[in-house]
Amino acid sequence: MIPLLFNLLYIPAALLYLPILLYRMVVLRKSRRGWGERLGGAPRRAGDRSCIWIHGVSLGEINATRTLVDALREKNIDVCVSSTTDTGSDAAARLYPDLLRFRFPIDFSFCVKRTLRRVRPNILVLMELELWPNLLEVCAREGVPVAVANGRITEEKSMRRYRLPLVSTIAHRMVGQLAWIAAQDGTYAERFQRLGVDSARVHTVGSIKYDTAQVTDAIDGADALAEALGIDRRAPMIVAGSTGPGEEEILLDAFDPLRKRIDGLQLAIVPRKPERFDDVARLIEARGFRCVRRSQHADGPQAALPDEGDCPVVILGDTMGELRKFYSLASVVFVGRSLVPMGGSDLMEVAALAKPMVYGKHIWNFEDIDRQLMAADAARKVMDASGLSAACEALLANEHASTAMGQRARTVVTRNQGATNAIIELIDRTFAR
Repeated sequence: MIPLLFNLLYIPAALLYLPILLYRMVVLRKSRRGWGERLGGAPRRAGDRSCIWIHGVSLGEINATRTLVDALREKNIDVCVSSTTDTGSDAAARLYPDLLRFRFPIDFSFCVKRTLRRVRPNILVLMELELWPNLLEVCAREGVPVAVANGRITEEKSMRRYRLPLVSTIAHRMVGQLAWIAAQDGTYAERFQRLGVDSARVHTVGSIKYDTAQVTDAIDGADALAEALGIDRRAPMIVAGSTGPGEEEILLDAFDPLRKRIDGLQLAIVPRKPERFDDVARLIEARGFRCVRRSQHADGPQAALPDEGDCPVVILGDTMGELRKFYSLASVVFVGRSLVPMGGSDLMEVAALAKPMVYGKHIWNFEDIDRQLMAADAARKVMDASGLSAACEALLANEHASTAMGQRARTVVTRNQGATNAIIELIDRTFAR
């Protein structure tokens, strides 16, 4: 009865969403691929081994699956990976070319049921949080336990939404169907319990992103990238990673006066969304800078990139999968989607590289590590362009202090690792039952 009810509710919702979808497909050139799989046509899994289905919505969640998938592949089971977005699908293809991969089914009950019968999973593990009523109802009827790994739920958005009339009833039923939740920290665990999850099924294990963060002083391919782009390794460079709309303007405002005070200062901007690459390139040039795009400079020796009179260079990282290479070349890292209200981006991978980092106040997606970094004096949080400029200038002026700050950030990462093993233990218990 419940799946039928939601199927009926989804029909007018789908009709209302159709113009938005067409705009995304035609104008933004997004959401064009994988519609057969979204309708339940996932590839059929061969063989009769046990199977774990892991789902990550987009790029960040898929990247966070690396240590979990590696650990599961050591067992005598199949692992399949699904994603919702184009960037998530591309990341899954890059990370797991030999695994069964597909798009997450839309939440019509027949799409979910068709996917389950083609993939035949024993357990479905959702990364962070991706709850849909029909998904949980159909999995319960088919005898497939659903769990949440790396669970988090924000007060500002999700909790407020789940407290709405009627929505709260649906949310309570959904979380009641979960086998377990491996929460990133105690704050998230408490929020899940407020939604109605039995405390015995909520486990505080830490963030798996601490485990996936590569603790190293060098990244493979970084030297080739620097050579291809003509980056001067002797001169300071600010790398702004995973930036969002409205942030590039702030960065350029901060960089322009800084470059006049700091000899040879370089700036690289790496937007989070590939569909924004061209827009950011146009913005850089409109602000009077020469835009050097990574996509136009293949690996290999290149000439240096000197300023052309009054037209200084700004590097644009407009390729996928190279952000950590850029980070490893940085003197200072700015972590994006934090000066605009977008919740922030991954702080762990910067900290693991022991890079001095700066980010904005909008960091609710990474509340726990934000608190730990601030407590350890291992990062700088700023409010605006002037604060960003001042923080970067101070860090660049004192190499000893900035190096020590980066090392404190790395310590925050290493002392929080271990979530993968805890999640594997929960999965093993579920199999045993």
